[in-house]
Amino acid sequence: MPRLQSFVFACHKRRLFFILEIAGLPPPGDRTLKTELNREELSATGLRFAIVVSRWNKSVTSKLADGAVEALSGAGVSDDSIEIFHVPGAFELPLGCVKAAGSGNYDAVIALGVVIRGDTPHFDYVAGQAAAGIMQASIQTGMPVMFGVITADTMEQALERSGEKADNKGYEAALSAVEMVHTVRDIDKRSRRFFEQHILPHVA
Repeated sequence: MPRLQSFVFACHKRRLFFILEIAGLPPPGDRTLKTELNREELSATGLRFAIVVSRWNKSVTSKLADGAVEALSGAGVSDDSIEIFHVPGAFELPLGCVKAAGSGNYDAVIALGVVIRGDTPHFDYVAGQAAAGIMQASIQTGMPVMFGVITADTMEQALERSGEKADNKGYEAALSAVEMVHTVRDIDKRSRRFFEQHILPHVA
């Protein structure tokens, strides 16, 4: 059975590389493949954030946490408006996020962790469940819960994504958190305005 799984994975990997080659894109792990996101400068002054961090692969997740704090501080968040909570591993991130988001003490939650592929299907189960759980935490609470989990084939790849600023998944997730807080507030504001202008007059 393990041999069959390895064979299937190898086939999918070759097919992926072939598609990338046709599209003129570099293979996964190539440093030239960068995600570019033009962000509007947004202030996070007065906002509160919870950072839920996995202890597993602490040498990397601690850098992600540092990156997240740096991004939030740069956006105007005070030190006492950032709280960090630790959980054992990536699998426990969703529950930590749900508890933080449901407390009503924060405007957004940032989940940080690292899952590195091994020789068993463990990676797929943990990474998939962590991603689904974090997304569900956001949907369930209506609060921005950002996915700052590195999923990598090797420790080297994980270290590359825990560098400085844009090369740090934690930094990136924190900026996304600030942006999503503003977006959610804007949606709520427009919804209230629509209700007051178009629905309320007919009810009264």
